[in-house]
Amino acid sequence: AATKSYIASLAAVAHLVAHYSSDSDFSNSLKNLPSKLKEACGLDWSQATTQLASSDDLLVVGRGLSYGIALEAALKFKETSSIHAEAFSSAELMHGPLALVRKRYPILVFSQDDETRSGVQEIVSALRDKEARVFVVESGEPLPGRLPVVENIHPFLAPITFIQKFYLMVNEIALSRGFDPDRPEHLKKVTETK
Repeated sequence: AATKSYIASLAAVAHLVAHYSSDSDFSNSLKNLPSKLKEACGLDWSQATTQLASSDDLLVVGRGLSYGIALEAALKFKETSSIHAEAFSSAELMHGPLALVRKRYPILVFSQDDETRSGVQEIVSALRDKEARVFVVESGEPLPGRLPVVENIHPFLAPITFIQKFYLMVNEIALSRGFDPDRPEHLKKVTETK
């Protein structure tokens, strides 16, 4: 399952955005991305690993820049761990898919510190009201259900560190479910179509 190429692609796009936007704050933050990615590897997401590993299906939620990360995470759950995962924007979730959520239903939410945060927090509150098992990747004080993030990072780059740590978690999940994440069953790097 491609992981390094995905992170490298995101970093390349970030470099292009930094160059063409002439945003010095973003450009300076980008210089620290390698150390922030390394820092992400040391985060403890163990409170979610075991519970998500025991799931056969789940939802992955993001908004704005983390929506692409949510799509990638859902794909990796399928590819490496044979978990049926569907990704939704937090805004889209309220328009029908919320009906899927029942008590103890597992949900992984990605939330960076930008203008999308308050809307994501609202949907997380609604999900918890339905007694779902919600794990939120976000900054803040340690709480049950909150997965720690790399602090002091530009919100445009935070989702890249989210997916870095997610890859390590989904690797553990795959192994615990008896799958080889380096050789996912039925995954082909080249797909021929006719």
